[in-house]
Amino acid sequence: MTMEPDPVAGAPADFDATFRAHYWPMVRALTVACGDGEVAADAVQDAFIRAYARWRRIARYDDPVGWIRHVAVNRIRDHFRRMERRRRALDRLGHRTEHVVPGPEPATDLAPLLENLAPQQRIAVSLFYVEQCSVREIARAMQISEGAVKYHLHAGRAALKGLVESL
Repeated sequence: MTMEPDPVAGAPADFDATFRAHYWPMVRALTVACGDGEVAADAVQDAFIRAYARWRRIARYDDPVGWIRHVAVNRIRDHFRRMERRRRALDRLGHRTEHVVPGPEPATDLAPLLENLAPQQRIAVSLFYVEQCSVREIARAMQISEGAVKYHLHAGRAALKGLVESL
């Protein structure tokens, strides 16, 4: 998904227009990635808040939306790390995660299947299929090579295919 061209060549992007055009697609994609709409919305909101504070500089970037997406993806990665640390802590304490009070229901029917993917695969698959980002945009957002994005997409598709066939 690319940002619409500015009416004046070389003019910085308008923050309000950027927000309106890209907020919900990013939230949808990251909701699929992390399985929690609130976490995704918080990540995207934080990314836009950070962008707004630096908008004079960011608006002049070649891809201001890519910068915002990168910040939001990093927040989702932080979420995955926190959840993994939480799981390990509960295991060390002898508790099982089944005893933890469940969070809100996932926003899509895909969420149970995506929970079986590695975090990098979940993010890549979500950005590609939900937000319809290009491989290049995903690579920038995740700060990995385009080849690595293609690998995560391939591995994610193969894992999902195996999961769907086993149903």
